[in-house]
Amino acid sequence: MHTKFTPLTPALYEYLLAHGNNDDPVLRELIEETERALGGLALMQIAPEQGTLMNLLVHAIGARSAIEIGTFTGYSAICIARGLTSGGKLICCDINEEWTSIGRRYWEKAGVADRIDLRLAPALETLAALPADTTFDFAFIDADKVSYRQYYEALLPRMRANGLVLFDNVLWMGMVTDASDASEETKALRELNDHLIRDERVQAVMISVSDGLTIVRKK
Repeated sequence: MHTKFTPLTPALYEYLLAHGNNDDPVLRELIEETERALGGLALMQIAPEQGTLMNLLVHAIGARSAIEIGTFTGYSAICIARGLTSGGKLICCDINEEWTSIGRRYWEKAGVADRIDLRLAPALETLAALPADTTFDFAFIDADKVSYRQYYEALLPRMRANGLVLFDNVLWMGMVTDASDASEETKALRELNDHLIRDERVQAVMISVSDGLTIVRKK
């Protein structure tokens, strides 16, 4: 197979960031507060270029209804909510009140608080409680890796045709190809990645944005 990719050095990564619309003052402030408040856990936040890509995709498909599973301190929610069409809504599923309380403040600063409905409960419970006719145009999954497949199976029937489901951390810092890593998280991601390329209900592509992002289109 023909191999074509460019390994990123720190300098090349800075060049990449500088040549996209990745420098938003509210998001930059949120990154800084997350780092101060949570230290090393701030790595759970999506990368700036990933947020820009997600916002672009939400805009491109004209999404009006969206859901994310795993909100952390609210960065990805801002990126999604800003891309929704007029009157659009984003349901955010998380279980951590401390982290999402940071997000609530920045949703107000970003002017998107009225578009976001935060549900503090296990995501599968939130999904099960939704009215049967609730559908989504866009979904982002970035929560506990062991449950990714369950989230996917619960979400896919609710996605409209040509709706997008995005999965974060699918490269898992490279551990998905390390045969010596038998952790539950790594095994779950490998199994999900293998499943998605065989699932005839969707079209999927994995791209090397940040820690790996898979974009799935429902046929």
